[in-house]
Amino acid sequence: MTELPKTYDFKEYEEKIYADWEGKGYFRPTNDPNKPGHDPSIKPFVIVIPPPNVTGGLHLGHPLFVATEDLMIRYHRMKGEPTLWVPGTDHAGIATQLQVEKQLAKEGLTRSQLGREAFEKRMWQWKEQYGGQITHQIRRLGASCDWDRERFTLDEGLSRAVREAFVRLYEKGLIYRGPRMINWSPGLKTAVSDLEVEYSEEMGTLFYFRYLLADGSGDFIPVATTRPETILGDTAVAVHPDDSRYQRFIGRTVRVPVIGREIPVVADEYVEREFGTGALKITPGHDPHDYEIGERHHLALINIMNPDATLNENTGPYQGMERYAARKALWEEMRAQGLVIKEEPYMMSVPRSQRGGEIVEPLVSTQWFVRMDTLARNAKAAVEAGDVAFVPERFTKVFHNWMDNIQDWCISRQLWWGHRIPVWYCQDCGEVIVARETPALCPKCGSARLEQDPDVLDTWFSSGLWPFSTLGWPDETPDYAYFYPTSVLETGYDILFFWVARMIMDGVEFTGKAPFHTVYLHGIIRDEKGQKMSKTKNNAIDPLEVMDAMGTDALRFTLLVGSTPGNDMNISVKKVEANRNFANKVWNIGRFVISAVDRAGQKPTEEPVWTLPDQWIWARLKQVVNSVNTLFENYQFGEAGKQIYEFFWSEFADWYLEASKRQLAEGGSRAYFTAFGLARVLDVMLRLLHPFTPFVTEALWGYLKQACLDAGLPVNSRQGWEEALILARWPERMEMEGWEEEIISDFKTIQDLIRAIRNLRSEYKLEPARKLHAVFVSVERQILLESQMLVLCDLAGLDPEVTEIRAEKPADQTGMAGLVVDEVEVFVQLADAKDDAAENERLRKELAELESQITRLENLLTSPFAQKAPEKVVQAEREKLETYKVSAEKLRARLN
Repeated sequence: MTELPKTYDFKEYEEKIYADWEGKGYFRPTNDPNKPGHDPSIKPFVIVIPPPNVTGGLHLGHPLFVATEDLMIRYHRMKGEPTLWVPGTDHAGIATQLQVEKQLAKEGLTRSQLGREAFEKRMWQWKEQYGGQITHQIRRLGASCDWDRERFTLDEGLSRAVREAFVRLYEKGLIYRGPRMINWSPGLKTAVSDLEVEYSEEMGTLFYFRYLLADGSGDFIPVATTRPETILGDTAVAVHPDDSRYQRFIGRTVRVPVIGREIPVVADEYVEREFGTGALKITPGHDPHDYEIGERHHLALINIMNPDATLNENTGPYQGMERYAARKALWEEMRAQGLVIKEEPYMMSVPRSQRGGEIVEPLVSTQWFVRMDTLARNAKAAVEAGDVAFVPERFTKVFHNWMDNIQDWCISRQLWWGHRIPVWYCQDCGEVIVARETPALCPKCGSARLEQDPDVLDTWFSSGLWPFSTLGWPDETPDYAYFYPTSVLETGYDILFFWVARMIMDGVEFTGKAPFHTVYLHGIIRDEKGQKMSKTKNNAIDPLEVMDAMGTDALRFTLLVGSTPGNDMNISVKKVEANRNFANKVWNIGRFVISAVDRAGQKPTEEPVWTLPDQWIWARLKQVVNSVNTLFENYQFGEAGKQIYEFFWSEFADWYLEASKRQLAEGGSRAYFTAFGLARVLDVMLRLLHPFTPFVTEALWGYLKQACLDAGLPVNSRQGWEEALILARWPERMEMEGWEEEIISDFKTIQDLIRAIRNLRSEYKLEPARKLHAVFVSVERQILLESQMLVLCDLAGLDPEVTEIRAEKPADQTGMAGLVVDEVEVFVQLADAKDDAAENERLRKELAELESQITRLENLLTSPFAQKAPEKVVQAEREKLETYKVSAEKLRARLN
């Protein structure tokens, strides 16, 4: 006898099962290119994990991507493909440096006080202390990654790949250094890319003031701004050339308030005559649009800010003041000089640093940039050629749009944690050296006085190389030769441009191949009301707490079944609770089946005679297996999970298990073949469910396997039982043999009859234990009804001693309620539980509902639907209409 615990205790199984999988090497790919016997012609399935921040903690986004990728990996592994899932973490420059700087602040220190070398040492200490937390949590989610191939973006091999990529781009003229308008984060004291700036709608002020003409006439141009402190960096005032209000000022000069610098009035079509006063102050050093106007008119470019957002030596009396304090002081001085016109509230789009949260300052700074035009054009061509497909497909257009409008990428960051830019400056001759290896001497003058560029590269520079740098590029390693290009890149749509686009550009540029054939994009997880989760809203769900309370499988199944590609999803703890109940339901189904297997007895000598329920469950299983395969092939994992859930709970448990109880009680060959059927269906379903809920299925499958082997039940006799479910064969499509539709239709009639009687019991509040007397009347379905008499009685709570099946209605229908289901009339004896008036009222309601359905279908079948819809669909609707008409006719006869 198989000892199966009464309840599934996930705490008892999850850690043990994971350790067993990992210890036995199940996460490693078969057909490993580093081992003897490798066959390069066998195509592998490969995913590289989106590397989480090394110092990060688990939030709900992690379980979603881990569960989705693990599902794909487990599915392909079960299909017998060599399967590799490369894990790893990202050094996450700004995010990680912020953590360490906060730690230093508690000690009363800054990174400048510590010095670069000592600070970098502290960073590595932090990484060693906290870096394993996120990978431990990812393991907790059941991730079947090959941990022997785990990578970190600052690993020696990946650092070499970064230098190689930088030097190649530089040698092709695609990397340059120069002054450009960038986004400056004063809090982080570094440049940040356009993609790292988030805009929020905030109420601000529009400040109106007078720009006095320099001729001393007292005449002025009214100007409005939302950032008065930038007046100190103005180098022109612009008006529209066709604006009659200001045409007389074009070519003249005005004076900058307070500091008195003389600047020109220029005409430019960019100016919107309807906005503000119709005149625009131009600050090329602190506004991207003004920068472009400045280039057109050859205007001076003045930077007024220090790295910490205090004002610099170009601002006269305001030098050293914090930007907003300077704003206030300047405005008050302008008011005192009579230059202020008015102030009014104004809704602004405020740029904030995604990481630090403070307001970003646009300013001109000398930085390193990548020219993106060529890279973007080649990446777009790869997508257009079909080398990369997006799921969902609508993101293809979004990707193309971004490629068409791409700007050069600022890749230098004024940080100390990250890949240092591989550029050295000779202190004697000024030579700029860009090299793969650290140079000892200047190649031009031989000096040893070389200083490396202090900046590091944007984190996304190394992340863009991830699909091939993790496999050994730029070396032609066995892993790179066999596993690259990878197969699917799965990530959130919110980093399509941050990461996905860069990987495609880099893959095409450095390897000549797109780095993956499919990009699967998931959405953002929101709370049950559709709000974005955040600590401030107090609506965030801690995945670790949820897993501690309800198990990993429940959380995984909730996220997988609730998601559709590219769409956001709403999650609540209640949904996870429901799926914990599902895991328990699966366990209880397993206990029932294994108990039946234990009592199956010796294999009979006679051939099996399959009952209608036996045939029905097998026919439905075939349909579900075929449907799930189609859905998996189309990346519709959520719908596949729903269908597995519905079959397990609503068909296998609610119908077949109940019908099987009498068959098992019969003993002999009937019981044996019923146990065989139960075990066979459960085996297939556990295989289908395994990628969704790996722990409960592995545990239960192990018990089922042992029970079948102990009982000598020939389930899987052809191929034999595999070592573990994680390695078991995936159920491939099953051939439909022609008998299935009729069997499913017949059993549906039985189900509909049982449901109708159950509804009647509920309506009349009859005790479940009370056995009813029923008369089934049908000529067409008499043979079916007679063969399923005991199933009807068992599942509808009827008394088999008095229940009848006949061709004619009973003469005396006193105390009976009537039902019509398809071609069958049912008369149920309710005795004193009802009166005739109430029964007639119930029948009239039933008839009204049928007539409503008949009208709907008649209208549908006379509409354009009948010409446009597939013939099979139209035919199904016609058959449904005929069934409704027959039922309605029988009800009318009952009421007359």
